[in-house]
Amino acid sequence: MQHLARLLQLAGLTIPPLAMVAQLMNRIRAGQMLQFLVVAVCLFSAGYILQVYGPRKS
Repeated sequence: MQHLARLLQLAGLTIPPLAMVAQLMNRIRAGQMLQFLVVAVCLFSAGYILQVYGPRKS
């Protein structure tokens, strides 16, 4: 479960820079960039919640 949590957090940290670069290159609109940022926050939060409140290794 910890690996899934870390993967979600990594995805949440990777999406914002990619979205900003795409917006700066005029490949996406600002509204789409904001949607990507919201998804990234949700992914990171889900990973954090899984990491903190999920089953722990003994």
